[in-house]
Amino acid sequence: MDVLIALVEWFTVPMRFEFVQRALLVSVVAGVVCAVLSCWMTLVGWSLMGDAVSHAVLPGVVLSYMFGMPFALGALVFGGGSVALIGVVNRTSRVKEDAVIGVVFTAMFALGLVMISRVPSQTDLSHILFGNVLGVSDSDILQVLVLAAVVLVVVWYKHRDLTMYAFDPVHAHAIGVNPRLLETLLLGLLSVTVVVALQAVGIILVVAMVIIPGATAYLLTDRFERMLLISAAVAVAAAVVGVFTSFHLNVSTGGCIVLAQAIAFTLAYLFSPRQGLVWKGRAVRALRTRGRGTGVLG
Repeated sequence: MDVLIALVEWFTVPMRFEFVQRALLVSVVAGVVCAVLSCWMTLVGWSLMGDAVSHAVLPGVVLSYMFGMPFALGALVFGGGSVALIGVVNRTSRVKEDAVIGVVFTAMFALGLVMISRVPSQTDLSHILFGNVLGVSDSDILQVLVLAAVVLVVVWYKHRDLTMYAFDPVHAHAIGVNPRLLETLLLGLLSVTVVVALQAVGIILVVAMVIIPGATAYLLTDRFERMLLISAAVAVAAAVVGVFTSFHLNVSTGGCIVLAQAIAFTLAYLFSPRQGLVWKGRAVRALRTRGRGTGVLG
C-alpha cells in the first residue's frame, strides 16, 4: 500500500507546479508529432536526413536570436534551405546522397557554432542546443501547438500517398503520384517537426525523437496503422516518464525523455514477440530440440 501511495505521489506532486504542466504539454505534443513522422522516416530510411536537418537549423536559430525574431522562422528557413541544397547537389553531382548529407549538415552545424561564439549571451542558445522545456513560455506553447497542428493535418490529408511512396515509390509513380513532390513534402514536414521538438529536447537530441519511436514500433508490428499508434504511445509514455523523472532527480528533461525512448526500444529489441532477440533465441533452441528428437539434427 505504501508503495502504491508513493507511486501516485511521484506522478501527482510535480503536477502541482505550472511549469511542469507546461513542460508535459509541450513534450507530449512534440513527442506525438515526431513519432508520427518517425514511422515514415523509418520506412524510407531517412535516419541520417533527420540528423542533418536537426543540425542544419542551428545557424537559423542563432540569426533569429540576434535579430529578436521567433526561433521557428530562422530554423524553418535554414532547415528547408539545407534540404533543398542536399537535393540540388545530389542531382547535379556523382557524390552519393549520404556523403552530401554529411557535408551539408556538418557545414551548417559548424557555421552555427561559429556564430554562437560571437553572441554575447549564451543562455538562450544553450537552451536551443540542449532543450529547456521546463522554461517554455505561452508564446513557445502556441508555436508548438500551431506547427504541430500543421504537420498532423498535412500528414492526415496525404497519408495514403506518403505511405505508398514509402513502401513502393516506383508503383506510386506508375499510378500518377509524383515521388519527387512527396519527397519534398516529407522533407518539409521533417523541417517543421524538428522546430517543434526543439523546445522539448534541443537540437542535439532531436534526431532521437524522429527515429526511436518509429524504430520501436517497427519491431512490434507489421501493420503501418498499428505502427503509427504504437509509435505515438511510446512517445507519450516517454514524455511523461521523462518529465517526471527530471523533476524528481533535477536532471535534463530532454535527456530523460530520450533515455526513456531508448529503454523502450531496447525492450522491444529484446522481447518483441516476433522480432525480439530473446524470442528468436528461444525459437532457435526449440527448433534444435525438435530436430534432435526426430533425428534430423546432430
